[in-house]
Amino acid sequence: MNIDFSRNLIKGKITEVIFEQMIREENRYTVIPFGYEHTTPTLAQYRHISEVPRVIDNISEAPDFALISEDKTKIYLVEVKYQKNFNNEEIKKNAEKLVKRWESPWIFIATPDAFYCAPCNAVLNKGSISKLSENWVTKERQQRYLNLLKEFAN
Repeated sequence: MNIDFSRNLIKGKITEVIFEQMIREENRYTVIPFGYEHTTPTLAQYRHISEVPRVIDNISEAPDFALISEDKTKIYLVEVKYQKNFNNEEIKKNAEKLVKRWESPWIFIATPDAFYCAPCNAVLNKGSISKLSENWVTKERQQRYLNLLKEFAN
């Protein structure tokens, strides 16, 4: 296995942990790890059931987290990505891929300079992504977690 692949995998995992912890600390959402890495190991033990391979294929494109609002009226499916350098074209490609399979997915991007988050449809309609709103995470908390990301991801 290529060391660059491993490095990117580690940065991705760090980014997921940072997202999860940052959102949990806000106490505005219940955070549920949702993606492929979390559900497939459990499903794999049921491979003998004929539908399982199709289910696993479907889940392989699942966003990383489901967030349930405090009042339990909204669910956000959020894909989490790390980018060393902000790449709007790559963000749009990821958004396109998500909307093909999921209804109303969101995308969260972590860069060493800022966090970004928006519904994939908004990214595709505007052609860009906005910075993570303080309605999700306070500026102070974002800055603390951005500093933490810089410790691990550079």
